[in-house]
Amino acid sequence: MLAFWNTSKTFLLIAALTGLAGGLGYVMGGPGWALGAVGIMGVLNLIALISADSLVLAMHRARPLSPRELPWLHEQVTALAHRAGIPKPRVYVVDDPAPNAFATGRSPASGVVAVSTGLLEMCTRREVEGVLAHELAHIAHRDVLIQTVSATLAGAVSMLAHLAGYLLLFAGRGSDDDGPNPLVMLVFLILAPLVAALIQMAISRTREYEADRAGARLAGTPEGLASALAKLGGYHRRAPSRHAEPAMSHLYIAMPRLRGGVSSLFSTHPPIEERIRRLRALA
Repeated sequence: MLAFWNTSKTFLLIAALTGLAGGLGYVMGGPGWALGAVGIMGVLNLIALISADSLVLAMHRARPLSPRELPWLHEQVTALAHRAGIPKPRVYVVDDPAPNAFATGRSPASGVVAVSTGLLEMCTRREVEGVLAHELAHIAHRDVLIQTVSATLAGAVSMLAHLAGYLLLFAGRGSDDDGPNPLVMLVFLILAPLVAALIQMAISRTREYEADRAGARLAGTPEGLASALAKLGGYHRRAPSRHAEPAMSHLYIAMPRLRGGVSSLFSTHPPIEERIRRLRALA
């Protein structure tokens, strides 16, 4: 039932964004623009469904981690995947001193778990196991599809916002009355980042709580994950992540501090303190 609901939310999200793009295209330039906007979103949706996991890994400059590099990490992933009843996901590493982790992939059969170098350096093996268990819980619950599609489409909305800015800059220089309406373009430029934030917020915070509970069961104890979250929260309050992007924030196990010292206005994660409290209550 959970997998069906997440899949339904994914396609509802795709339909809503495609309809929004078509409506904006119609307002800006009529039926031709509307068809063009819908066509572009259709291509982006197809890319998101087919290869968004690859795009997410590429954006983070993640590289595959061979079993010979960190055999203990692969052993943990293998054991946790067996307990979760899913195939062992591929393991990647992100060169980032900020401790974090995320999962991606369209299904458990194509699952990927990625950890940052900062996580491996800062956390003990028991804490890393707790983090991995949380991410494998996402894969087992099939949360990953909507995470990945949302990240890709949110990035597309941000890209369109930049395009709108350029169009607005040149909209008033011509004499063609049939061109894009500068006022509409300005509204789109302002609203596009908000739309991206709403996409992130479409991922319920209860998903993180459930992944915490399920991860604690997989690891056999909630203490490893609780201890890791305490370290992650302390780090992200002090320093930004090298690769974190606003549109990708809901993928991570902990809300990162963005580059430039700017925090996200719309947090996609529950407060770390509350997550830790709930985890330790399980013990």
